[in-house]
Amino acid sequence: MRLRQMAVAGALLGLLCVPAQAEARDISRDVLAENDGWAWAEGGTTGGSAADDAHVYTVTDRAGLVRALDGGSDTPKIIRIAGTIDANTDDDGDHLDCADYATDGYRTKKYLAAYDPRTWGSARPSGPQEEARQASAARQAERIVLPVGSHTTIVGLEGAVLKGASLQVRNADNVIVRNLELRDAYDCFPVWQPNTGGLGDWKTAYDNLWLNGATHVWVDHVTASDKGHPDDREPTYFARNYLRHDGLLDITGGSDLVTVSWSRFADHDKAILIGNGDTVTGDRGRLRVTLHHNEFESVVQRAPRVRFGQVHLYDNRYVAPADAVDYRYSLGVSTESRIYAENNAFHTPGHIEVADLVKSWNGTALHQTGTVFNGYPVDLLAIYNAYNSGSERDLTPDVGWTPTLHTKIDSADTADREVARGAGAGRTP
Repeated sequence: MRLRQMAVAGALLGLLCVPAQAEARDISRDVLAENDGWAWAEGGTTGGSAADDAHVYTVTDRAGLVRALDGGSDTPKIIRIAGTIDANTDDDGDHLDCADYATDGYRTKKYLAAYDPRTWGSARPSGPQEEARQASAARQAERIVLPVGSHTTIVGLEGAVLKGASLQVRNADNVIVRNLELRDAYDCFPVWQPNTGGLGDWKTAYDNLWLNGATHVWVDHVTASDKGHPDDREPTYFARNYLRHDGLLDITGGSDLVTVSWSRFADHDKAILIGNGDTVTGDRGRLRVTLHHNEFESVVQRAPRVRFGQVHLYDNRYVAPADAVDYRYSLGVSTESRIYAENNAFHTPGHIEVADLVKSWNGTALHQTGTVFNGYPVDLLAIYNAYNSGSERDLTPDVGWTPTLHTKIDSADTADREVARGAGAGRTP
């Protein structure tokens, strides 16, 4: 707490002392503004703003990024990413593809032959090819999983891209990630799960950014997508799309006090998951998250899906393209979720209706006001309740809380225009 208070004081003093003709502000020393969502609560979020000069890095490749992250240490640090960093590279900086990670005789064709449901049945995969898949997956994980420790700021310089990586903030506190494009956390070795969804499905391992047991995290002006390897171009095996990506941003494992602002989530299936299980009752009282001024474009589902969390969702922009044949929903209301949604704007083609925007699994409540759908104000909750399939219970508007930690809340129309211009990497003010 003392470290964060000192960082805030130092940042404010620095602003007072800047000469009139100073160069452009260095955003890597920024701290979360007062009252800007849940990440402001209980001491605020300052990231690595208190780092000394010895722990300020500018990195241009994976090796430099790994050294700067220091194994996820808690030493205050600022990491500036320049250019494009590919996590799928060896120690010499040469690109690695899936064949380079494969070991112990793993081959996709052999894996498919071994676990074809017509011959294998519904048992969990086991035996030589599954063991080889696990060993191969571990080799890839050694390269692309990048742990982020407490008191860390990661900021992209102009045009910065981190591709193929899974940034993981696990059991860490006070982290900032800003102005960075996170692209294509591609899993070379998906696992077949015969009983998922009744007919089986492919399960992937990596999110572009994963908060697991993380607290006080500010994600701002980030662009996250599958750019490079869209899942809809992958083949179908066992009558299921051979998925290569999990979430763009997952907030799980009791994570708490998170603000996600002015970011863009695009061209993806499952965008944001908050809370990872209906039976994880230890998440009660946690998963307090603010999502504001974000854009969700060409996202199939989970924008977000919430379990247990107390989530403030305001001034966001949702865009489904004309060819969005796979669209499922935007707001997922799951077990004990308490979503307070204000002034969000949705743009959809004609085959997506207002009632389609919400999906409930054991949810009981959704507060919403100021929703605009294709330019017209709508009562999202009333329409959902009127048109849901009957297999889902009606949702009440009482979520048991009213947000107080927020910046100015604009009308949905105003926010829609501002987010279209200002959300995503490279657009920090």
